[in-house]
Amino acid sequence: MMTIKQALRAVVAQEDLNFLLTNRIPRITLTRFMGWFSALHHPWISRPSIALWQLFSDLDLHEARESRFSSLHDAFIRELKPGARQVDIRTDVLTSPSDAIVGAFGVIDNGRLYQAKGFAYQLEELVGGVQEAEAWQGAHFVTLRLTAGMYHRFHAPADGTLRQVRYISGDTWNVNPIALRRVERLFCKNERACLKLDPADGGAAIGIVAVAAILVASIRLHAVPDTLNTRFKGRRDYDCEQAYGKGDEMGWFHHGSTLILLVPSQYERLKDWHEGDRIQMGRALFRRLDCQQTVV
Repeated sequence: MMTIKQALRAVVAQEDLNFLLTNRIPRITLTRFMGWFSALHHPWISRPSIALWQLFSDLDLHEARESRFSSLHDAFIRELKPGARQVDIRTDVLTSPSDAIVGAFGVIDNGRLYQAKGFAYQLEELVGGVQEAEAWQGAHFVTLRLTAGMYHRFHAPADGTLRQVRYISGDTWNVNPIALRRVERLFCKNERACLKLDPADGGAAIGIVAVAAILVASIRLHAVPDTLNTRFKGRRDYDCEQAYGKGDEMGWFHHGSTLILLVPSQYERLKDWHEGDRIQMGRALFRRLDCQQTVV
């Protein structure tokens, strides 16, 4: 017999109802409201809010560094206990920047990527320019979806230096599979930050596109002075010179969303992960073809 929690999740999982509840609403207005509400510091607000969040999602706080949270926002952006994630230290591999569910992946062909079967979008539109897109023509891409209950911080997939961040304002569509099958070019419509990481080994740049979504859509990056959110309009470019070791924290979402990893063609995809797999930050995803050294 289904529990109340299972029954509620089953109702919300119905495609038409889910799409209606999470998209056919004033998305940006609701997102800004949730940003304000989640930051309220009061146990009469935070405790029932977190309990309700647990009811509708796969939220697990056992790995969190803190056991109590003064606001819903603090639970959203929680840090993990030391050692909760193991980062693959081999120097010839790129690791997952976040906990995620693997979405679409493949090779960028004629500037085209896929958000779901039959739903293509253009790299140029995603990263906001022809010149920027040229760096990843023929590269691999993989979509990493962070669910609402997951750990929301993301980390460097390799040793390297963050050279540039481009923020592009946009909408706050839900980025779950239901929306990806219904909204064309969704990733190009939503608020996003495009990061260019130059690897320490001198290889071609690695791209990380952080795509925000409905509710608390803000993106926070350690290398950028601003919290990137829907109050900014248009595009903002930030020049950076921030060095990271593999696994170092780069920033966080203020709610679940998506990372699109752009990986140069000098790498090959490791065959032990597939679409739909649930993976953790630090897992090896790609291996460099022209690198012999494998262990530090």
